Amino acid sequence: MNALLHFAPLFARQRRRLLVALLLSLVTLAAGIALLGLSGWFLTAAAISTAGAAFNLFAPSAGVRGLSFIRILSRYGEKLAGHDATLRLLSDIRHWLFGKLFPILPLGRRHGRADLVSHLTADVEALDTAFLVTLGPITTAVLTGLAMSLGLSAVSGAAGLVYAGAFFTAAVLVPVMLILASRRSGEEAVRASAALRQAVLDGLDCHQDLVLFGQTDRASKAASAAGERLARARRRLGLYGALASATVQVATGAAIIGMLLAGIPAMQAGVLNGPLLAGLVLAVVASFEACAVLVRSATRLASAAAAAERLRDLAEEAPGIREAAKAVAVPAGGTLRFENVTFGYDADRPVLKDVSFTIPSGSVAAIVGPSGAGKSTIAQLLARLCDPRAGAVQLNGIDLRAIRAAELHRRLALMSQDAPVFLDTVRENLCIGAPEASDAALWEVLRAVKLDGLVAGLSDGLDSYLGEAGLSLSAGQARRLCLARTLLSSADVIVLDEPTSGLDRETEAAFLADLPELAGGRTVIVITHASLPPSGFDTVLSLKAGRLVPLRRTPSIAENAHA
Repeated sequence: MNALLHFAPLFARQRRRLLVALLLSLVTLAAGIALLGLSGWFLTAAAISTAGAAFNLFAPSAGVRGLSFIRILSRYGEKLAGHDATLRLLSDIRHWLFGKLFPILPLGRRHGRADLVSHLTADVEALDTAFLVTLGPITTAVLTGLAMSLGLSAVSGAAGLVYAGAFFTAAVLVPVMLILASRRSGEEAVRASAALRQAVLDGLDCHQDLVLFGQTDRASKAASAAGERLARARRRLGLYGALASATVQVATGAAIIGMLLAGIPAMQAGVLNGPLLAGLVLAVVASFEACAVLVRSATRLASAAAAAERLRDLAEEAPGIREAAKAVAVPAGGTLRFENVTFGYDADRPVLKDVSFTIPSGSVAAIVGPSGAGKSTIAQLLARLCDPRAGAVQLNGIDLRAIRAAELHRRLALMSQDAPVFLDTVRENLCIGAPEASDAALWEVLRAVKLDGLVAGLSDGLDSYLGEAGLSLSAGQARRLCLARTLLSSADVIVLDEPTSGLDRETEAAFLADLPELAGGRTVIVITHASLPPSGFDTVLSLKAGRLVPLRRTPSIAENAHA
């Protein structure tokens, strides 16, 4: 539960709205208790009254109607204020989480996709509803039980004592025991849910290969096993919840019986009359409405505490890439140098071994080699998505580890193999690379990647929406749009990882031939499997066995394959 205190500052931002929701919740519950108590007194008094027409029907009737309206309005106001505060809190939590995540990215090798999905969706949602369905109801129940205990004690000390014991059991002991009993099953449910998500994602992403290699049964069994684990955990949670609900009902019954056992002698002694006793018994029944939701609140509170702990641990992870302590001025230009660089995610199996090369500022260079040889690793090292285990990567003679991330990203632009197309217009997709770019600049870069005709043919031109993940584009068109976005950047160094993937042979050849002109004097590194033109590239490096070997001439496709 201590992890929830970590998020207290975020809850404090919404304290006024949360207090309004809490007060309205108390008014709603108090009105419900008074309504049922008054109704019990009224009906009993009317039934046993011998005064007939002399009995005042109008005041109690008006009270019942007034309390009904108060209860309706306060409940509506409670929901309005509570959900408004919850939605604002959701925004604050997500803003906080993404603010914590960005400095410690990438997380891909420390967390699976399903795990991250759980953090970004289920855990956040469990935390943002903590007040609405846990802290709020628990606080309301405790305050209601305290007020009722004091009120009943004023009428009958024995009745107040019995009620306090039964209410304490229902409002405190049962939820605490439920939290303790269900915590392990709740954590198992979260793990099983993440495993099920991962199995489903793998089945969708890899469906074609699973079919081709006849492994669909294996994937199905993995998903089924995760689903069964999740079902078992939820059945246990359901069983604990059912037992807790039954215990609350037993406590309610005990409170009613205790009230009657203490109230009947008091009535016989003339301390209470029959209508008042009936009203108090029904008020006791109504007060336990506050306990009815605590079973669900307890399980939600356990989930919220576990979610808070996971989010706190995620946010406090050591960053994969540490920011430079002091800003270092980087000279102008785009000279890149690898100096005895060794890198591998597994220290015993390095992808790059003692690699050294220099690419002068303004050069157009290509890196070729077979798949899996580490070409993309060079791109990641240049963008500082990872750091070398030995050696140094330098920009204009400055080690990248001494350069602030914002400065490095301003000076170097990378188009990765999985560069995305965003759910937005053509203009917005391009302007990510250059927010202030003019229409003329946008059309120029679109012509460079042979997309100007396509965009001109769209209904709204540059302001046409592309659909989620660029689904309105072919794979090659989406790739060219990402390429245009990168070229539009004002960075001194452009790194293109497989930029011609998805392009036809003619468009690919034309692009590579035009690249020196498109570079505009900037340093460009192209990582590619494509056949390079006979001229235009100042340096061609071939990656072989974890080492880069400069070539004196442009390799052919056959030589690339052989390498």
